[in-house]
Amino acid sequence: MLTLKQVTEQTDLVLAGLAKKHFAAAKESVDKVIELNNIRKKSQSQLDAILAESKKMAAAIGQLMKAGDREGAEKAKAEVAKLKDSGKDLEEAMSNAETEIRNILLTIPNIPYDDVPEGFGAEDNEVVRIVENIPTLPENALPHWDLAKKYNLIDWELGVKITGAGFPVYIGKGARLQRALINFFLDEARNAGYTEIMPPTVVNQDSGYGTGQLPDKEGQMYHCEVDDLYLIPTAEVPVTNIYRDVILDEQQLPIRNCAYTQCFRREAGSYGKDVRGLNRLHEFSKIEIVRIDTPEHSKQSHQEMLDHVEGLLKKLELPYRILHLCGGDMSFTAATCFDFEVYSEAQKRWLEVSSVSNFDTYQANRLKCRYRHTGDKKIELCHTLNGSALALPRIVAALLENNQTPEGIRIPKALVPYCGFDIID
Repeated sequence: MLTLKQVTEQTDLVLAGLAKKHFAAAKESVDKVIELNNIRKKSQSQLDAILAESKKMAAAIGQLMKAGDREGAEKAKAEVAKLKDSGKDLEEAMSNAETEIRNILLTIPNIPYDDVPEGFGAEDNEVVRIVENIPTLPENALPHWDLAKKYNLIDWELGVKITGAGFPVYIGKGARLQRALINFFLDEARNAGYTEIMPPTVVNQDSGYGTGQLPDKEGQMYHCEVDDLYLIPTAEVPVTNIYRDVILDEQQLPIRNCAYTQCFRREAGSYGKDVRGLNRLHEFSKIEIVRIDTPEHSKQSHQEMLDHVEGLLKKLELPYRILHLCGGDMSFTAATCFDFEVYSEAQKRWLEVSSVSNFDTYQANRLKCRYRHTGDKKIELCHTLNGSALALPRIVAALLENNQTPEGIRIPKALVPYCGFDIID
């Protein structure tokens, strides 16, 4: 979340950023935070005065008792008791104001960086680069859902039987392709200096608040109500929460972690062509890369993450493009975000496969993830970053569709050692 200092001392900057994100309640929320902070500060000032007066009177009571003035001492004691009651009221007012401030701050999105494009939605995103090595497909090329059925790679109906729509069952070479991609992505991440983590795939409420899924996206998460736990929508949640309530040393940064997990998303409200086949699932495999860094180095870290994801797509020989998301299309928590999309020649559309985001101090403030400077030992908030490297479903869809030939589906050279086969026939 935004810091109280940002809202109260950089109000115009915050309001301009929220306008760029098209946050309708910006002025109302910011004004309320400022009002509550004034109440908090006034209560604190009054409480400090009361504590000072109480201390002064406590000393006077001792002097009165020493002088034998019991009546004067008793009056002073009664006055101190009144001051204590007033102090309790002020402490309660401060606590209530602080709680309400936090609750409002949790509902305010992050503000975007200056270079984030203006815009309302996907149509306003800025295309940074296109690598159009779009293949020439055979006549009557098939979409991946038909290819999966033709080559017995995925059983959609069996997934519906076992669980429901959006939970496919991978079979034979389809399962082996999944496993090959997971191992390939993890090896590439480790080779790039990331430490592999195997986290839980259920998290508590504090973890959801820490990375910003709560209270913004609770409707999209699977909730285990009896235990009040959530199935993770991405490994970002458990991996970033490793550093909740932690003070790191500056020389530890940047921290680079990667993790393979199953991810679970309700995808409420999704329908039509966007949910056909592997385009949008309720459960899917994904490798996530996460970084914790200093403010001075986080921009470089972000670029290194973008280069890493682009390198994966090059090795998979897929046509892709990179988009700089506009303010209106960015996530609640991101300060800047770049999406990677691969082209599906059979579907004639771009499919998002990765979002790589820098959250500035927004998540770190929620998490209380901080670091200590090596020199002056000053403690400040870290920057957090993450990205998909990569999500499997649409990668599989693009690999199947773009590599179909009359002889079968060709496997990119980089994946052959992991698959153990070079063609699906």
